[in-house]
Amino acid sequence: MTPHTLDVARIRAITLDLDDTLWPVWPTIHRAEDALRAWLDQHAPRTAALARDSNASHRARQQVLAERPDQAHDLGLLRREAIRQLLRWAGDEPALAEPAFEVFFAARQQVTLFDDALPALAALSARYPVVALSNGNADVQRIGIGGHFRAAISAAQVGVGKPDRRIFAAAAQAAGVPEDAVLHIGDDAHLDGAGALAAGMQLAWINRNAEPWPETIDGRPHAVAQDMRALCRMVGVRVA
Repeated sequence: MTPHTLDVARIRAITLDLDDTLWPVWPTIHRAEDALRAWLDQHAPRTAALARDSNASHRARQQVLAERPDQAHDLGLLRREAIRQLLRWAGDEPALAEPAFEVFFAARQQVTLFDDALPALAALSARYPVVALSNGNADVQRIGIGGHFRAAISAAQVGVGKPDRRIFAAAAQAAGVPEDAVLHIGDDAHLDGAGALAAGMQLAWINRNAEPWPETIDGRPHAVAQDMRALCRMVGVRVA
């Protein structure tokens, strides 16, 4: 796959995916789930036993999705309501879903950044306005990197998630530029890639695992980089 040529002169702002672009997401989620189960052990042990049953957890989430299909984009709401469903099934107090979710959410912000992420983020944000653009519920302020972002746009805020063009439009608006003046950086070929290309943005694909570009996607990235430092070199930004 040959990328399109990146036009650096067009770039007036950057939108940036978070999970698996700046840090590996699944170790973070697993730690947060461990923290949640430990809290439930103390406050709702019957629910804790259910939460350790992957089938029960999956059924709870699917039930919430069936009941609230209009909220499928809001991962935080889905998580909280799935916890509430487990509490109900276990005969525990459903109101415990709120403090239980807060335990999960706090632990979810304890990410381990890739080594290249913070230096590259600092360098890029010194040159361009950078807007976080995520389907997830990471909070750049609580993580401690909020100072590098002009704004943070999430699927929960906009009401749709990537690859829907509307969330990319919202991010461009937050950056104060038209969509075709944005370079979107992300790791997911379908969510980040197809969405950004459909929105008329240039796309930088962070491909840490040297995966092939999906042939089913209409279009190609403008730049492919193994990590964020390599991308900075492509756009001519010096990393400290």
